[in-house]
Amino acid sequence: MKFLRLLTTTALALLITGLALAQAPPPKAEQDALTATVSALDTKLFDAYNHCDLKTLGDMVSDDLEFYHDQTGLAVGKAPFLASIKQNICGKVERSLKPGSLEAHQLKNFGAVEIGEHWFHHPGHDDTEGVGMGKFVMIWQDKDGVWKLTRVISYDHESAQKS
Repeated sequence: MKFLRLLTTTALALLITGLALAQAPPPKAEQDALTATVSALDTKLFDAYNHCDLKTLGDMVSDDLEFYHDQTGLAVGKAPFLASIKQNICGKVERSLKPGSLEAHQLKNFGAVEIGEHWFHHPGHDDTEGVGMGKFVMIWQDKDGVWKLTRVISYDHESAQKS
């Protein structure tokens, strides 16, 4: 019985120590650099989105992009993504990041996860079409310094007013 208690206590102590080590935040300079990188990627991606720059968008997403959307479901692949942007977004919708909402987290030996909130509006028609708000999670892969968007979850879309 004592051995079992000792074994259980030791296992629990190792588990807690492992969790504590696994949850240690990266050094501030490393986190700041990652946040700056992800922020720049977000800016470049959505500048291309807002200006219908399909070439830049295509260069920034992986061939096997998975895009999960709460209203339209799953779309797989670069070509369907670009076709959807061309058909549904170009000249109709623009996106802006909600200030202060961007989070960047390292995915060790892969890249980063970006989390945030954004607004969508209809240029010249905001008074009749309103502003929409949504949340997102994006997975960025860094292969030898080239970052590509590989997965997107876009959810919790609703009408909203910018604040």
